[in-house]
Amino acid sequence: MTVHELSRRDARRLAVRAQLLDADRPSGMFDVVRRLTLLQNDPTAAVARSADLVLWSRLGSTYSPAQLRDALDEQALLELHGFVRPPEDLALFRAEMAEWPGRPPLRDWQEGLRDWVDANNGCRLDILARLRSDGPLSSRELPDTCVVSWRSSGWTNNRNVTKMIDFLVQRGEVAAAGRRGADRLWDLAERVYPDEAVPYEEACRIRAERRLRALGIARPRAPESAGEPNDVGTVGEPAVVEGVNGQWRVHPELLDQEFTGRAALLSPLDRLVYDRRRMTELFEYDYQLEMYKPAAKRRWGYWALPILYGDRLVGKLDATADRRAGVLRVDAIHQDVALTRAMTNAVRNEIEELARWLGLKLALAS
Repeated sequence: MTVHELSRRDARRLAVRAQLLDADRPSGMFDVVRRLTLLQNDPTAAVARSADLVLWSRLGSTYSPAQLRDALDEQALLELHGFVRPPEDLALFRAEMAEWPGRPPLRDWQEGLRDWVDANNGCRLDILARLRSDGPLSSRELPDTCVVSWRSSGWTNNRNVTKMIDFLVQRGEVAAAGRRGADRLWDLAERVYPDEAVPYEEACRIRAERRLRALGIARPRAPESAGEPNDVGTVGEPAVVEGVNGQWRVHPELLDQEFTGRAALLSPLDRLVYDRRRMTELFEYDYQLEMYKPAAKRRWGYWALPILYGDRLVGKLDATADRRAGVLRVDAIHQDVALTRAMTNAVRNEIEELARWLGLKLALAS
């Protein structure tokens, strides 16, 4: 098989096109979710929720966050492990759920999760019975009859119902079923998920193929990532990138296509930048999400948005949506490269469009 030889620019353009961030915008929300395969449904809303930012950056201001909320409430889109996915893709996860907490040999931490659920099987059955009779329900409406409390050093300590629901979702017994106000609702997975199930090995291959189609270019193996892998195994075709060590895999249908770029403001959790190693290797871009750092140690801001221009990541936007004051407050535009007048105008237009989409006035730092 031919090994494709790519420049960094070729690789970047492949990644940008695959992520629907070139000038050829997609047709609508469902098209975006199916092409990207997932949206990370993180609740942080310093500017806007990540899933909404991802959709806005692709669709522009024709997108409204109400569209995503309605789709989830109506189960036209489904949430699994904190990711919004098209409902037909759930069939690709059912076999994996049936083998929870994983295929042998299990690691120590997997055995620990299994043992905790087994020790609290009575609570598991109580939750399932309550959902069967009265669901959908919020976690606050479900019984805590655990005999062994969940222990951790973090916020989940003693939150037995929260952890049990998490594991029941992973086991394919419980599923997210919309919201009631701010409360997420849960129901039996059999009422939410489609009946189809794809065999384990075939499902892993299809998921890897869809992941590569969404990323354009990826490593055969990459560091482990919570929720969704960043690697693709042997699917696609082999490639090397000039100036970058090691092998890559590329989606052949995306090669040799015309590229016209544009400016875009990205969520810090956008898949174009989520794999920080891939981001560094292909885009030569320095970025970290700094919301967990003390304010004095932040270089770019609490929820700084990466700035894309064409096939380059050219800076970061330090902005906060102050909804009480009715303003989008821009504290800084950090430039990784010197912006030309055309680049400056394009980025400024995106910032103004973001403020309009949020329904806020733009307040620039002096």
